[in-house]
Amino acid sequence: MFRTVLILLLMLPAVAAGCGTTKQSEAKQQLLASDAVDRSIARIDFTPLSGQTVYFDTSYITNYKGIGFVNAEYVVSSLRQQLFSAGCLVQEKREDAEYVVEARIGTLGNDEHDIVYGVPANNALSAASSVVPNTPPLPTIPEISFARREDQAAAAKIAAFAYHRESREPVWQSGLSLARSTSKDTWLLGAGPFERGTIHDGWYFAGSRFRFPLLRRKPKPLPAPVAAYSKEMLFQRPPAADETPDEAEAIAADSESAEAEEGVEQASAEETESEVQQADASEEQAE
Repeated sequence: MFRTVLILLLMLPAVAAGCGTTKQSEAKQQLLASDAVDRSIARIDFTPLSGQTVYFDTSYITNYKGIGFVNAEYVVSSLRQQLFSAGCLVQEKREDAEYVVEARIGTLGNDEHDIVYGVPANNALSAASSVVPNTPPLPTIPEISFARREDQAAAAKIAAFAYHRESREPVWQSGLSLARSTSKDTWLLGAGPFERGTIHDGWYFAGSRFRFPLLRRKPKPLPAPVAAYSKEMLFQRPPAADETPDEAEAIAADSESAEAEEGVEQASAEETESEVQQADASEEQAE
């Protein structure tokens, strides 16, 4: 019995071995770059300039080409979104703004690291045989590995500051906002890739969602001091063309008070109904 179990265990690697091939594309690189940019910008808090007229100076960003669609336009649009969500009154002309916000990109790039747990592929024998004349070329030794791992990472460093347009006095700076995004692919006995990282919502196997019941973790949300940068957000209704901002605020306040009154009336009705039911129950018990 023990010998049979031992033979089965020795045969398990050969039976469980697999082969997975992933064709490389720019999608993962762009996801990594955009995720790093999103995380970096989500850490920038423009609320100290809330309610102020600002002009966003993009002259130090527009020359950046980036990675695919993650270029200067993407960074500029993301920063403008963060400005608007912080309540800044963004102006299209410099002379119409009281403050000027200037931003720059310090880093935006990708790195990749490969690790082979075993014998990597090499052509050392073929190179050695070429030294001896009239010797046929030897084939390349294939990769013989128990596991293989490919780690890709992207980093983004963005900074912004603001100054008074007329006096040129500094009024605010964000500091350096550095963020990283990751994607880790693993092959076991040739089967894979098993993908995980900040750009993946959990584990994936060869592009499909792969669930581990015992290893389920909630993804960490992007840090966002203002409105959640990566979430849907409904901002306050702007005033119509024929009404002033005060009238718009009054309409919003009336709507909120009406909703509150509705809630109070509903609670009172539920309380009354509960009292009636209790009274009926008491009468039945008395009978």
